Amino acid sequence: MATEQRYRICPFCEATCGLELSIEGDRVGGVRGDDADVFSGGFLCPKGPAIRELHEDPDRLRQPLIKRGDGHQPATWDEAFEEISKRLGAVLQEHGNESVAVYLGNPSVHNWSLSLYSRVFLRALQTSHIYSASTVDQVPKQLASGLMFGSFATVPVPDIDRTDYLLVLGANPFESNGSLWTVPDFPGRLRALRQRGGRCTVVDPKRTRTAAAADRHLFIRPGTDALFLAAIVNTLLAEDRVDLGRLEPHVTGVADLAPAFEQFTAEAVADSCAIAADDIRTVARELADAEHAAVYGRIGTCTQEFGTVASWLVDVCNVLTGNLDSPGGVMFPEPAAFGLGAKAGPGRGVTTGRRHSRVRGAPEVMGEFPCSCLAEEIETSGKGQIRALFTIAGNPVLSTPNGARLDAALRGLDFMVSLDIYLNETSRHADVILPGLSVLETSHYDTAFPAFGYRNAVRYSPPVFAPPADRPSEWETLLRLTSIVSNDAAGASIEDLDAFVLSTNLQRYLRSPSKIEGREQDEILQALEGRRGPERLLDLALRAGPYGDGFGKDPQGLSLDKLLGHPHGIDLGELQSRVPDVLRTPSGMVELAPEQLIADLPRLAESIGREPDGFRLIGRRHLRSNNSWMHNLPHLTRGKHLCTLQIHSTDAERLQLAHGGTAVVSSRAGTVEVPVEVTDEIMPGVVSMPHGWGHHHEGARLSVARERPGANSNLLAHEHALDPLSGNAVLNGIPVTVRAA
Repeated sequence: MATEQRYRICPFCEATCGLELSIEGDRVGGVRGDDADVFSGGFLCPKGPAIRELHEDPDRLRQPLIKRGDGHQPATWDEAFEEISKRLGAVLQEHGNESVAVYLGNPSVHNWSLSLYSRVFLRALQTSHIYSASTVDQVPKQLASGLMFGSFATVPVPDIDRTDYLLVLGANPFESNGSLWTVPDFPGRLRALRQRGGRCTVVDPKRTRTAAAADRHLFIRPGTDALFLAAIVNTLLAEDRVDLGRLEPHVTGVADLAPAFEQFTAEAVADSCAIAADDIRTVARELADAEHAAVYGRIGTCTQEFGTVASWLVDVCNVLTGNLDSPGGVMFPEPAAFGLGAKAGPGRGVTTGRRHSRVRGAPEVMGEFPCSCLAEEIETSGKGQIRALFTIAGNPVLSTPNGARLDAALRGLDFMVSLDIYLNETSRHADVILPGLSVLETSHYDTAFPAFGYRNAVRYSPPVFAPPADRPSEWETLLRLTSIVSNDAAGASIEDLDAFVLSTNLQRYLRSPSKIEGREQDEILQALEGRRGPERLLDLALRAGPYGDGFGKDPQGLSLDKLLGHPHGIDLGELQSRVPDVLRTPSGMVELAPEQLIADLPRLAESIGREPDGFRLIGRRHLRSNNSWMHNLPHLTRGKHLCTLQIHSTDAERLQLAHGGTAVVSSRAGTVEVPVEVTDEIMPGVVSMPHGWGHHHEGARLSVARERPGANSNLLAHEHALDPLSGNAVLNGIPVTVRAA
């Protein structure tokens, strides 16, 4: 049988590596890294080859399911939509749109049908009950960036290929391949940094693979990253090491920092951080003295009680040392499509707290409430109580704090719909499950991750296999649901709804800075004929975007037709300086001292000297695991069991815990039992468990994951432990007790 080579962007993590697939008839014969890929250059981690198992997984749903009695039964698509229309319609009629909630899971960001068309569905639903995985791991960074730069989507990333000094906190890109930083082959790039004479310092409670490869590793007590960074800011100010460089005319608020950080000296925070004052000052001086330096903080800095302040201080350090928007520092990528258009001058900035959750009064951030509030909003009666729920590519029973409470709450819903390819721990509660296509039966374009790329590039993957004729794409499913929640009695066709979506997007480009600003709508619509769905939106976004052909304005520019002729992608070059055009703040400048962040510093100061009581639990990343559904792929679960409790040898000896034995770990939220892994790679007084495990629930159909269920670390996270500014869950630094089983 002849073998054909096809190319695909890997959908498993943020690195978005290029894959080369050997296709033999209707099956995948082999998977390797695409050496010609302009972005990943052939790099491949263990997750990539598992795309074949995902496509062939017998547990993956291929038709809708409707709950009948105690189980789920196969149904046709018409039957599924009829069930939704009837039962959801009854909820909407009796209780209104505010009685319906939506939870968006992390995999939706890796699926452009869901990314683009879930927005359409949410607008039609008109509910304030929006929840997502963002408030589990990333909102603090986006909020801090929004307050400083004017947009939640404007997040600077390290220009790693040109930097001389990299400071990493709460991140392990050896395992994650970057997070809010799309950087395939981080190990190779770190080696290159050191070979050219650069240095890397990692600050982490665990000697991760990234820390082991760095020039220096500093253990830090979990939850104290903001204190460490505040002391660096104090040192830079006290030693007169501030140099804004070319950004000086574009930064406001520098004068407000000195009084705000006066008490955060290295000596004051050293004991709290468990880092010597001299080491803190050394890091500050190295940042200031390096010709090109970058500070990068990620999940470990976000998932703590001072997550927003810590995320803010990462970029305060970058600004004060002249490394923001500077080659070799941290820079703003410019995506080819779906990014911010060029615009100089003041903007609207970002706001939070436009609404507050009904039960707890938690403020809205980025249009969402904290996912930690979801269970109580279902349980608590009264006006606005959640009675129906949509989950879109998510498994919040495993991925959100105190999932046991949410698991119980879901049983009380009047109606639930899940868009998911698996019958998992969450979707087992759904009355209707609507599956998507295989990742190899759909086209793919990363709508979000180019905004965090280490380099500017553009890539598109057409389907590897033709989708079955009787199965809709996710975007078609979402438009059908949009029609239902809109109470569209006339039953508008998918084509009519999609035309409306196109028109809405087109108006934005025609009225704002783009390559088609001010053009005639009919002219553009005519040029887009022949395509539908996400491809048509992408062609519009590419051609109107910063590298686009402008529908004839720049014949050498980008279009989807041009991209189709480059199966390995098109390199758009190194990151370029974008300030002030990228800024959307009310002042039109980098706002270094946002009022609500300065106002949170007294709370941070109160934590100085706080003595840890017992152990502190942290999470950890594994190269073979990202989301819970990956535990159902044999390629990613073979070998050493990943779900263990890592504990230092001195603590294990004191508690009489043996390597391979079982520990009981308890917090104020719950208790789990987990296998013990004794290691000196973690600091004493700290224990670590990975996330996403706990595959023991009856009714879930995850046959491989069920063989090694693991323990759910989020059962130890209390739903009321949040960063108050962002609403992000506190998943690192959780106080726990540990004993032998």
